[in-house]
Amino acid sequence: MGNSALRAHVETAQKTGVFQLKDRGLTEFPSELQKLTSNLRTIDLSNNKIESLPPMIIGKFILLKSLSLNNNKLTFLPDELGNLKKLETLSLNNNHLRELPTTFGQLSALKTLSLSGNRLGALPPQLCSLRHLDVVDLSKNQIRSIPDIVGELQVIELNFNQNQISQVSVKISCCPRLKVLRLEENCLELSMLPQSILSDSQICLLAVEGNLFEIKKLRELEGYDKYMERYTATKKKFA
Repeated sequence: MGNSALRAHVETAQKTGVFQLKDRGLTEFPSELQKLTSNLRTIDLSNNKIESLPPMIIGKFILLKSLSLNNNKLTFLPDELGNLKKLETLSLNNNHLRELPTTFGQLSALKTLSLSGNRLGALPPQLCSLRHLDVVDLSKNQIRSIPDIVGELQVIELNFNQNQISQVSVKISCCPRLKVLRLEENCLELSMLPQSILSDSQICLLAVEGNLFEIKKLRELEGYDKYMERYTATKKKFA
């Protein structure tokens, strides 16, 4: 991509607060953006070949609300990402991430996090510090179990579809705001699904197709009628 074309994008972004440069074969984060650290609210560099984010620049986008780097080649995220105190939406689907930086829990405004199609082997504990997080997509990773810390999450929707999950902590029933839990296409036996999800949680949409049991067996469990009451009430609300 020519310098003049990039300059034009930078000039436009200076006026609009939005920098979008998708499908351009970029191999690195454009250094020209450091001129815009104080006025960019949205950056979308999806569908490129970016392998890393520059630590010296990325943490300076103090007004950034939305960052999208879907379909790149990121293998790690720098600690400086935690400086983005206004960031509300972070989309990093289809990269090569195995973990999140320890500073990730400092993204205090984060509401929506998409990490589908990465190489995460566990639920990142940093997510438990994020009090405004509403939606988390961890589908298509390599997660094998859902640990006790899940009970500390404040999320409304949690997507674990297409992982390798064979164990779910009973603490998932303690999530105070969790309404939607997606566990489709995992390795769950029915005995490994805590019955308290049905009888004693806020969850009103439980998606578990494609596991190691028949859905009709789920309907026979104690507490299923309580779950259906929540499910039906929610459907009526949005009908």
